[in-house]
This record gives sequence, structure tokens and C-alpha cells, in this order.
Amino acid sequence: MMSQNSLVRGATDNARIQFFRYGIVGATAFLADFGSLFALKELAGAHYLVAAALAFLVGLAVNYALSVRWVFATRRLDSRWAEFGVFGLIGLVGLGLNELVVWQCTETLGLHYLASKCVAAALVLFWNFGARRRALFLRSGAA
Repeated sequence: MMSQNSLVRGATDNARIQFFRYGIVGATAFLADFGSLFALKELAGAHYLVAAALAFLVGLAVNYALSVRWVFATRRLDSRWAEFGVFGLIGLVGLGLNELVVWQCTETLGLHYLASKCVAAALVLFWNFGARRRALFLRSGAA
């Protein structure tokens, strides 16, 4: 049985606790991403797709820093640069999915670009968590 304390404290390889924590990290990264998107589009006047790409990268940096500090206990790679590289590559796939969903929801469904971003963020969360956990932070042989 999980205690409330184990949800927020201590290293863990428990996938449910990791996903819970990743959700909080993802929400924090989303706020950095969303705020950057708004600032780049509304204040700096960037095109919404360019702003979405740049803002996604801000979110990626926040996500990595918090994920390696708080979410994942096991690390497969010794090199932090290699780890960040793989983390980033998975994020680039996520970025592609993000851009596709933002574009599709905005242009095809007629949603406001910020509403489209919310839809994209929810979908990309599952891709990012699963791919990163399996590729970088799951002990060999674990499920």
C-alpha cells in the first residue's frame, strides 16, 4: 500500500508513484511551456507554431531538471549529456506530436490555439512518460 509520504518523498521505481510525480512535473513544465507560448505569441508577436515550438523547448528543460531530481530513481546512462540527449530526442518526437495536434485542432477543428495546446499536452504526456521511463529510467528487465 502506498502512503501519502511515498508519493512525494524518497526515491522510487514504482511506476504509479512515478507517473503521479511525472504528472506534477508535467504540469509544472506545462505552465512554463504555456506561459512561454502566451508571451511569445501575444507579447512578442511570433507565429503560433513557432511560439509553440520554442515554448515546448522551455518546457522540455524544466521537465528534465525535475524528472531526474524527483521522478525517476534509476538511471540507465552514466553520462548526463547522453541522458539529456536521449531525453531531448524523445522530446523532439513529443514536439512533433505537439505541433501536429496544435495545428490539427486549431486549423481543422477551429479551436483556439491555447485550447489546442491543452489537448496536445494531455496526449503528449503519455508518450513522454512511457518513452522516457522505458528508454532512460527503468531498470533492465523491469516492466
